[in-house]
Amino acid sequence: MTTNSTRWIHPSLRGSPVLSSSSCLHFKIPAPKPPTFQFVGQPIKAKAPATPPPPIPRANERVSRPSDLFGRRELFFLSTTVPFLVPSLIAVAADEIFQMREEIGKVLSKGKAAGVLRLVFHDAGTFDIYDKTGGMNGSILHELDRPENKGLKKSVKILEKAKSQIDILYPVSWADLIAVAGAEAVSVCGGPKIPVQLGRIDSMLADPEQKLPEESLDAAGLKQCFQRTGFSTQELVALSGAHTLGSKGFGNPTIFDNSYFKILLEKPWLSSAGMSAMIGLPSDRALVEDDECTTWISKYANDQNLFFEDFKDAYIKLVNTGARWRSI
Repeated sequence: MTTNSTRWIHPSLRGSPVLSSSSCLHFKIPAPKPPTFQFVGQPIKAKAPATPPPPIPRANERVSRPSDLFGRRELFFLSTTVPFLVPSLIAVAADEIFQMREEIGKVLSKGKAAGVLRLVFHDAGTFDIYDKTGGMNGSILHELDRPENKGLKKSVKILEKAKSQIDILYPVSWADLIAVAGAEAVSVCGGPKIPVQLGRIDSMLADPEQKLPEESLDAAGLKQCFQRTGFSTQELVALSGAHTLGSKGFGNPTIFDNSYFKILLEKPWLSSAGMSAMIGLPSDRALVEDDECTTWISKYANDQNLFFEDFKDAYIKLVNTGARWRSI
């Protein structure tokens, strides 16, 4: 298998907005919701520029206005090369994501899924929209001794085993590995399949402290904290549904479903019946006391498919926010 996809790229195409990553097809300027190219196998995400160019030509497909993409000198080369070039790049990108998921699958079980998913939130959740710090950058490896990250060393050790095998085939960043592993944690527990774009660059430094939401926050505090990271109230509620996994008392700890929202509406912690008072965190209970949050909680409690779709979209935004990307 060819591990360096730049070998497939003709020199005249390097730097082109069409081909700009060694791991997948994407554009240089990331957008909040980059378009998805559906390949054979797993879908690969691609970043779009602020003003997207015409669609990338597929094999045996004509571009209606070639001059919009390339100069005259390149047109003859593309007309004879693109039908062979694009399938080759697709094959390399699809193979990389397949190998990652295969190795992650060897070390990830349903019982470990909650910890791996928590690792994603604690790495990506440090993003600050105002000073542009934090985000999905692998900095969590430098932050494991912080009190809020207690217990995450176990999840890192689990993923180290997968990374050592993947690195034999091609180098993978911790940011990419954690993002893909979180998506696999959701999938293995019965949740939606989430496509994850590759190409993140790891940070060599820890992110600023006190950026993650505290467990004691009320709904107003949670909304303010998520607004600082660029997320809406709806996205806050959807992402909070990840607490359906683990030992917080929201249904089966190894099944990803909408039990979290159903139980929130029941408010079992108000009962005097034993352990029911231990269900959830104070921040979970706070959500159902807020009218705007409760609107979304009710929708997700009644429609699991809606929750899955909204969680998938919010997860993709989470693992893309604040990331720095490789380029050719």
